[in-house]
Amino acid sequence: MNLRDLRYLVSLAEHRHFGRAATECFVSQPTLSTQLRKLEDALGVTLIERSPRRIMLTPAGEDIVARARTILRDVDQLKDAARRTHDPETGSIRLGLFPTLGPYLLPHAVARLRARFPSLELLLVEEKSDELLVRLRDGRLDAALLALPVPDAQLHVESLFREPFVLAVPSAHANARRRSLRLRDLRNESLLLLEEGHCLRDHALDVCTSAGAAERAGFRATSLETLRQMVAAGVGSTLLPQLAIAAPVPASDAIRVLPFAGRAPTRQIGMLWRRSSAMGNLLRGVAAEFAQAAKTAMASTQTMLRPSVEVPPARRPSLRGSPRCDR
Repeated sequence: MNLRDLRYLVSLAEHRHFGRAATECFVSQPTLSTQLRKLEDALGVTLIERSPRRIMLTPAGEDIVARARTILRDVDQLKDAARRTHDPETGSIRLGLFPTLGPYLLPHAVARLRARFPSLELLLVEEKSDELLVRLRDGRLDAALLALPVPDAQLHVESLFREPFVLAVPSAHANARRRSLRLRDLRNESLLLLEEGHCLRDHALDVCTSAGAAERAGFRATSLETLRQMVAAGVGSTLLPQLAIAAPVPASDAIRVLPFAGRAPTRQIGMLWRRSSAMGNLLRGVAAEFAQAAKTAMASTQTMLRPSVEVPPARRPSLRGSPRCDR
């Protein structure tokens, strides 16, 4: 038994497919299969249920995979610690971001990180928040940017920035020429939201509940870009995080974005890593660069959020019986 065979097993557990696991491990499929059988022989236990259509782990296999991940994580950290004895800012970081943050923050952060850490390799993973937490806890990620709070005593939380939400409306919308809105102006609005599994959907539903808005029935988007295109087509309005309107995201004449006056809805973004990680000091430096990049990017959006024309809102009808969002 060796570390290489443990990596083969962990890769198979993640892909549930011999071919894809072999590709990831840069070996042929027969080689990977043979080595895993040798691992089973060495341990004296069956790890994998093999069938023509499906690959499953036995209960012993699940236990061994969990232990193998811990071993491999510790070995990788040992190698990183040795490298960083000579240069604390070398090596690689496996960093996770969720889909409604990564595409909008990375364009502002990557150049800063390269300038600050020229010898550091960033290995980026984009997944939904729940999956990022699983990978962070079991050692497949070194750190992750997530929406807070994340209640986990085993994780260190470095708060980065608070990101306001804006309302995106079609250019022909009754509120399109206003300078700003208050939450109460969303009463009776029907908002387009993301599908289940996105933390942004949970934030938007919280806003719905607070403001007395409703989710538009019959439509749930898979991405922010889908929501943006639906707004541009005049289908409805949606909430966008402020970074999602910063350049290089192109502006659209078919969409108006409105900030909230007073107490605006926001989300808090943090960077998390295991308290046991040997990379804590380096990760704090990386976190600081992300925080500054977000601050600069959000500041750049202020011009587009200050239109020159203010049009008073139309008088709203009575709210009795209006629909509300449910969690």
